[in-house]
Amino acid sequence: MKRILFLMVFSVFSAAGFSQAGPKIEFMAKDNTIDYGTVSKESDSGIRSFEFKNTGDAPLIITNVQSTCGCTVPSKPTEPIQPGKTGKIDVKYNMNPGAIRKTITVESNAVNVEGGKIALKIKGEVIAKKEVNLLEKKKSIMEK
Repeated sequence: MKRILFLMVFSVFSAAGFSQAGPKIEFMAKDNTIDYGTVSKESDSGIRSFEFKNTGDAPLIITNVQSTCGCTVPSKPTEPIQPGKTGKIDVKYNMNPGAIRKTITVESNAVNVEGGKIALKIKGEVIAKKEVNLLEKKKSIMEK
């Protein structure tokens, strides 16, 4: 009898947890990560967009978007995202040569993520264009 009662109570609470009403945020990027790949500072603006959809039944409000450092500048939507609609968060990386490993924290009223917070990541590598030393170039031409 105790097992049946426990099972019934557990089932009710489980069903209530899965049927949350409210806004829900789902990002299109796999693992909430954008991979810049290997890019050159001269040929890439550093701007990427995280697209998302409100899969809930209430307006989704992005209250804050912040980066782990000043080299990455995110921008958030200013208007609520209605149920079934999509939005985007633009991220601009300053393209300093070296590895890219940054996290952007999004705060919202979404009920499907803990505390309404979700972490987005950018990764990749920025390479500097190899500069040709004109003196060495001239010297190698003269040696031939």
